[in-house]
Amino acid sequence: MKNFLSKLFSKEKKTYPICSAVVAAAGSSSRMGGANKLLLPLEGIPVLARTLRALDDAQLVTEIVIAARGEDLLAIGDLCKTYGISKPVKIVRGGDTRASSVLAAALECREDGAFIAVHDGARPLAEPELIDSVIQLAFRTNAAAPAVPVKDTIKVVEDGKVVSTPDRESLRCIQTPQVFDAALLRAALQAAVAADLPITDDCSAVERMGKEVYLTEGSYENIKITTPEDMALAAAILQRREELG
Repeated sequence: MKNFLSKLFSKEKKTYPICSAVVAAAGSSSRMGGANKLLLPLEGIPVLARTLRALDDAQLVTEIVIAARGEDLLAIGDLCKTYGISKPVKIVRGGDTRASSVLAAALECREDGAFIAVHDGARPLAEPELIDSVIQLAFRTNAAAPAVPVKDTIKVVEDGKVVSTPDRESLRCIQTPQVFDAALLRAALQAAVAADLPITDDCSAVERMGKEVYLTEGSYENIKITTPEDMALAAAILQRREELG
């Protein structure tokens, strides 16, 4: 991937479409015991700060728009200053659902922006090279996301009883950032919000519009922090990265 990106950016005169990054950071953190997981320290640095640093270092991200809880607006603003986020940052109040939060942020992105990359605030281990590779695919396809093969066998269950076992070879775990043509994403989210649909990822909203989403290779290290166990795993991944240099 690094060789690919070095070739990608070696042509200094080449220009790329403007891509804004929307960070979904308005969740309740209910499975973390009520504390805002995004502000918890991960190896000494808040989870959200690590997420923002990766977006700040991604070469194809132009600006960052964060959808946050009202009570966290000031704290996140201070965090951006403390950890030296250099790209333009906007912080907006999120909604009651993921779709409404991402839509609120998407509507605040640059009007001349052609693409929007939506990233979970709780995915602090996405590396800049991964972010750029997904954006680059979206430039060609209008809708792209990183994914990894499912490791476990998956069962479809109804009333506590297994009803089917999907072929694991065809299953993927979808990650973020998920990157879309800006107009397409806004239209898809507006439709999802209007229909009050329980959208858990932005690809789902776009798929409802009949649009194809293309996948690129993700990383098993690009985990989402949801429970205390995830924090321990993320710390172990960071320690391993440091050991490997």
